[in-house]
Amino acid sequence: MHIFIKNKKLILDKYRIKCAIGKRGIGNKKREGDKITPKGKFKINTILYRKDRESHFKSEISKIPIKRNMGWCDDPRSKKYNKLIKLPFKYSAERLYRKDNTYDIILVLNYNCNPVRKGRGSAIFIHVARKNYNSTLGCIGVSKRSLKKIIKKINKSTIVNIN
Repeated sequence: MHIFIKNKKLILDKYRIKCAIGKRGIGNKKREGDKITPKGKFKINTILYRKDRESHFKSEISKIPIKRNMGWCDDPRSKKYNKLIKLPFKYSAERLYRKDNTYDIILVLNYNCNPVRKGRGSAIFIHVARKNYNSTLGCIGVSKRSLKKIIKKINKSTIVNIN
């Protein structure tokens, strides 16, 4: 199973889904905060989700409920860079438990994971897009309804091909 992302469209089987991408488009990600969605082929490591908002989906990909104290380290100075962390945290981190619905469901891509290269970018996810599909900081955003469809189709061997 492959997911293709090109020209602000996510393609999965017969589905053509509108998506948001990084403000500076798709390309070779050079550094943290460059607002580029990284070009390449990635697997989906984990599904993070808000159990109080979304609990009725099945997947062979490991699922972790998002708790109030969960974050994702985006600070290259930390040994936990580009990893799930517990808040409060000494370094900069993105809060995963949010008031809006952006992180109700997150597909964590294995970008910059093995090995982690400090400063090369972190927290590259497929998550819920804002209503107007505004650009992201490098993630891919789709509607919540589309994200639920995607989860039904993906498995551990799914490749996300971004170009």
